[in-house]
Amino acid sequence: MEEYAREPCPWRIVDDCGGAFTMGVIGGGVFQAIKGFRNAPVGMRHRLRGSVNAVRIRAPQIGGSFAVWGGLFSTIDCGLVRLRKEDPWNSITSGALTGAVLAARSGPLAMVGSAMMGGILLALIEGVGILLTRYTAQQFRNAPPFLEDPGQLPSKEGTPGPGYPSYQQYH
Repeated sequence: MEEYAREPCPWRIVDDCGGAFTMGVIGGGVFQAIKGFRNAPVGMRHRLRGSVNAVRIRAPQIGGSFAVWGGLFSTIDCGLVRLRKEDPWNSITSGALTGAVLAARSGPLAMVGSAMMGGILLALIEGVGILLTRYTAQQFRNAPPFLEDPGQLPSKEGTPGPGYPSYQQYH
């Protein structure tokens, strides 16, 4: 399975790292805004100030954590693409290895647990992607072909024009 919309491998790492940082800052910002609002003292002014402070302090840290994960994942993925072909197993393996590397300071048991979680998470993501691709491809197989010549459009009376397949062929 080739992914045509992705950057080539050396630039993919930078692209994924930036995308992960952005996703972490936005998601972390929303979460921290709610958390800061709820944990601030009573009063709208205090709550808004608590919300803004929580976002200002924590959102960049969360974004940085996401960027580290995304950069390491893409680096491992690019290494696997270099060693073997491009397929879903690379992403699954990259997720498992990324989880293991990031949990290395916590010991071997934590590495195994994080590797399993990373592999399972990426397997679910890849599985859903494959199912969606197959589902949409099946929908297009049953659709009538695209018309390339405007002379093939149906006439105003509703009858098919020359070269236009009839309705009964598809239903």
